[in-house]
Amino acid sequence: MTAHQDYETDFYAWANTQAELLRAGKLDAADIEHIAEEIESMGKAELRELENRLAVLFTHLLKWRFQPSHRSRSWELTIKEQRRRLRRHLAQNPSLQSKLLQAREDAYGDAILEAARQTGLAEEAFPAVCPFTVEQALDDGWWPA
Repeated sequence: MTAHQDYETDFYAWANTQAELLRAGKLDAADIEHIAEEIESMGKAELRELENRLAVLFTHLLKWRFQPSHRSRSWELTIKEQRRRLRRHLAQNPSLQSKLLQAREDAYGDAILEAARQTGLAEEAFPAVCPFTVEQALDDGWWPA
């Protein structure tokens, strides 16, 4: 079985074989193209994690702002949890700081849809442009009025 076949048919075996080859310094035998693809994919996964966490946070910040009569301890704790997780994710991946503004915009679009679904409010009830700065969103002391 070739390295390419392993990649296509048994990713776990392929990954372990590639790790052994790299540790042994056998770069000529390693599946460099697929290794590079997997490393790029890992980076993209970190960006998706940032966007997903921001979307959850923005959803709850929108609910907090636009349904004040429904505010709950659960919403508050979700906001606090997402802030903690986002700060930790950014600390573990400092280069994602340069992607924050674009991630904010992408996540906010998702947050509008989710907030509309959860609240029953129309999508148009929420601002078209994200009303929260990244700094506000990550600040434990800041809550939307």
